[in-house]
Amino acid sequence: SMIYAVSQSDIVELNDLKKPFKLELTNSGFSELTSSEDVKNALSQSGTTLIVVNSVCGCAARNARPGVIMSLSNESTPDNLCTVFAGFDIEATDAAREEMLPFPPSSPSIALFKDGELASTKVGATTKSNIQDWIKENL
Repeated sequence: SMIYAVSQSDIVELNDLKKPFKLELTNSGFSELTSSEDVKNALSQSGTTLIVVNSVCGCAARNARPGVIMSLSNESTPDNLCTVFAGFDIEATDAAREEMLPFPPSSPSIALFKDGELASTKVGATTKSNIQDWIKENL
């Protein structure tokens, strides 16, 4: 096995890398969840809660983030908008994925909860319009 040395500057660069991808959702009204407690609190809210497992991958950039943002123009929208970031917010991502079982962990993925109970998920690559329609149909 190989051992990799990671410096503090490498960590700073990685955190800088994810920043615009996080801002794309948080600037659109999504709450950033960074701990398992944040996930628990988000799912304790009444109504519908959308959780997006965000990532730096092309599928998230090309379709998932734009698709969920497009869905905000639907007539009905989720009551609560939340996001975790795979590979960075590990505790929160693990907690969110645990709530999404039996669906396999994937980045990106989107889950809709109704009063804290999993109602539907969209996992992996798909189109922006498919995401927008899926959210509309599952509210």
